[in-house]
Amino acid sequence: MNLTPEQKARVDIDAALVTAGWILQNRDAINLAAGPGVAVREAKMASGHGFADYLLFVNGKAVGAIEAKPAGHTLSGVELQSGKYAAGLLAALNPPVRPLPFVYMSTGVETRFINGLDPDPRTRAISANLPHIHRPETLAEWIGAETLDAWVKRLHAEGSGLYTAAEDTKPSSLRGRITTMPPVEPGTLYANQIEAVTNLEHSLKRNRPRALIQMATGSGKTIAAITAIYRLIKYGGARRVLFLVDRSNLAKQAEKEFQGYWAPEVNRKFTELYNVQRLSSNTIMDSSKVVIATIQRVYSMLKGEPELDPTLEEGSQFESGADAILEPLPVVYNSALPLEFFDVVVIDEVHRSIYTLWRQVVEYFDAFLIGLTATPSKQTFGFFNKNLVMEYDHERAVADGVNVDFEIYKIRTRITEGGSTVEAGPDTMLGFRNRRTRALRWQSAEDDLTYDPSELDRRVVAKDQIRTIIRTFRDRLPVDIFPGRKEVPKTLIFAKDDSHAEDIVEIIRDEFGRGNSFCQKITYRVTDAKPEDLIQAFRNQYEPRIAVTVDMVATGTDIRPIEIVMFLRAVKSRLLFEQMKGRGVRIIDPNDLRAVSGEEAIAKTHFVIVDCVGITETPLTDSQPLERKRTVSLQALLEHVAMGGTDEAVLSSLASRLARLDRQCGPEEQARLVEASGGPTLADLCGAIVGGLDADRQIAEARRLFEVPEGSDPTDQQVGQAAEALLKEAVRPLATKPELRTLLVELKRELEQVIDEVSVDELLEAGASVEAREKARALVTDFEQFIAANRDEIDALQFFYAQPYGKRLSFNDIKALAEAIKAPPRSWTPERLWRAYELLERDKVRGASGQRLLTDMVSLIRFATHKDVELVPYGEQVRERFENWLAQQGNKGRPFSEEQRRWLAMMRDHIATSLEIQLDDLDYAPFAEAGGLGKAVQVFGSGLREVIGELNEVLAA
Repeated sequence: MNLTPEQKARVDIDAALVTAGWILQNRDAINLAAGPGVAVREAKMASGHGFADYLLFVNGKAVGAIEAKPAGHTLSGVELQSGKYAAGLLAALNPPVRPLPFVYMSTGVETRFINGLDPDPRTRAISANLPHIHRPETLAEWIGAETLDAWVKRLHAEGSGLYTAAEDTKPSSLRGRITTMPPVEPGTLYANQIEAVTNLEHSLKRNRPRALIQMATGSGKTIAAITAIYRLIKYGGARRVLFLVDRSNLAKQAEKEFQGYWAPEVNRKFTELYNVQRLSSNTIMDSSKVVIATIQRVYSMLKGEPELDPTLEEGSQFESGADAILEPLPVVYNSALPLEFFDVVVIDEVHRSIYTLWRQVVEYFDAFLIGLTATPSKQTFGFFNKNLVMEYDHERAVADGVNVDFEIYKIRTRITEGGSTVEAGPDTMLGFRNRRTRALRWQSAEDDLTYDPSELDRRVVAKDQIRTIIRTFRDRLPVDIFPGRKEVPKTLIFAKDDSHAEDIVEIIRDEFGRGNSFCQKITYRVTDAKPEDLIQAFRNQYEPRIAVTVDMVATGTDIRPIEIVMFLRAVKSRLLFEQMKGRGVRIIDPNDLRAVSGEEAIAKTHFVIVDCVGITETPLTDSQPLERKRTVSLQALLEHVAMGGTDEAVLSSLASRLARLDRQCGPEEQARLVEASGGPTLADLCGAIVGGLDADRQIAEARRLFEVPEGSDPTDQQVGQAAEALLKEAVRPLATKPELRTLLVELKRELEQVIDEVSVDELLEAGASVEAREKARALVTDFEQFIAANRDEIDALQFFYAQPYGKRLSFNDIKALAEAIKAPPRSWTPERLWRAYELLERDKVRGASGQRLLTDMVSLIRFATHKDVELVPYGEQVRERFENWLAQQGNKGRPFSEEQRRWLAMMRDHIATSLEIQLDDLDYAPFAEAGGLGKAVQVFGSGLREVIGELNEVLAA
């Protein structure tokens, strides 16, 4: 039967109402007691208001209406008509709220909604490709909410300065309650976190449906998000919040952040106030206020699957390339997870997959969408309607002391940059290693082996290339990477794949002469320990000192003690590189650093990127060209099929990969594949996919399915449905057999690598990058120009240039100077300046690895103004002057007792940190613990003032 577009829309709307729990009735057969929600077709309205396409009753009371329009009709043009229905209810019906608060406009494809309970009602889309309608139980809950005035009075104590102008008796809505939220309590938040939460709430109060928070890695995005979630639940009355991540270990990390969060107003943990559930099954508890889940699991739940294979939650979309797939995965309405199930969806570390592969999952819910990212792309801005509520980059984070800065150290070798050639000969042996089992066989080279840098650690493993890099790193580490450090700082190394990581670990242990615990591999293929346990050990224990990973620690994972990030793997994506680099930026309390790195690790002032593959010189892009499916891993293509995807470009690429693998497999591998597939060979699978992609076959199948008469052509929609049916059948063995997908990935990994132990690599360069030196030179130049330009304006600088008689440099002078150079746009710190000088004039700089004191500003200024030929920590200068002074006193026949020497050492240390010492200082620590001023008088007698005066004169600047 051919339906008109409007009839088709009503059929779709009828289906949507039924799936959402509504009972459909015609107006001549009304029975409002039939259930909690009744939708009456063609309901008569008051005179002059015509008939409502659907009138919605909840518990026997009219609460809303639906205006139906044919597909393609622009719904903004029917808002006035819908408003007439809302206001035109028959007086005898006596609704709980008048006008009717809930008004829908739907074409059966698109649905828009107006909530009249909002303070400034605005139409919003609640469905992109499905005719979603809220459940009757939801509308009953909304209509039964307390008034805004009652909500405010119950939550806020009298005299808090909060009030509402709502004088009506209508129920409050989420958007209304959000407008009454009080200012953010600072608590333990950083200023940038307060700014982020405040800006976000301002956006929510303006009813902006999407908001993006861009904050540098390590600057506290998650805590800011948890603060916002806590406040939305407490002050906004949000019923349930979804916190979305893209892999399971980030879900566990987020859960720990929630468990450790203290609500500032009540000084209680978040999880003591509200239930937080991290989904490890496809069941959400009724009591859960916050649900932490991977987007893969939420999709599985929307599909109605009882459970999800946990391995599908392990990989990140950043690394797999799955987010390069063009077709969003199909989503259908699920009454167990209705569109209003979550009021807010927070998307952690948003990237391309939210607007490609997973878009319809994210947009399924009628919820505020809040994105968190350190590395937005143009597409990210577009998805969030360019509503960037917080922009906090790495430079600002460094200036505010929320991140540490970084330096780049390069290691270049001949093979890394040019590859190598192994000449054939009877005495030339090459190894051939199975990538999966690592079984190794040797044979003589029958032909010359030539490989370029792109084949390293993929087709060919050049052992001496890895060894040369690691040996150089070992030797230069205490010299010019972290001068003076005897132990290796916590180091994270990025490898190309699991086999490459294995080679790196083996060579590191060998070159450093250390045991297994010194260097560990942290990848998804570790079998003797849980990866999360290894991450925990790397974060909190002394060993391992070095961790080698592929992608498991690349994004999101928080390991604060990391001081070196080494790249033995190149990436082309700017977003992924920034995420990987971000593993080193996090600050850490000095005591916590010493607990895992020893006493010589005084403070984390910066981290070092050791670039062994030229990644810092390579032009990076926001994303890979989407049409190039060869950038997508086989595993990602198979996961797309497992999730129900039928994107033709993806399946074409999959067929090509399977055909290539089929040619590489021997009889034994073919037999394993047939057993796993239940019968079809790889050639059969390829043939089925290629057949399903054939346009002529798709048209023929459409003719058959829809019984298209001869002489007529099937519609594009019919051909599309036929194509989808063909492709779903073609990939059924792959979609329904996880063991087959696993085997395919393993077989790809089993292909042999050539082991080159003949080529000898050589070091071309090791040292700070050109960019790092230029950056340091610019900083030093700007600093010295600032000193010269402000010599007459800043008291501390006047002292160094004029040294007026009787004028002593005070700690407050130096503090004021430090604050002046730290103020934007300079954002300089003693640590940054010291490292810059050390990088440019290493032979003239001492104490580069030590912790900087504020008094080190004295040394910096004296060196910058060329009054000192060496840059030496101020405390070290004070100690040297003190020892000389003591020796002079001894030569003059002025000995000091042991007790006097102890007091003199305390005075020396006080001058080193405060520039001077006064009699009043002796009543404070550490002098107070030794007896204070009274005891000092006993120890030195009448000579106390003279001693203090001499020390100030001799030791201070």
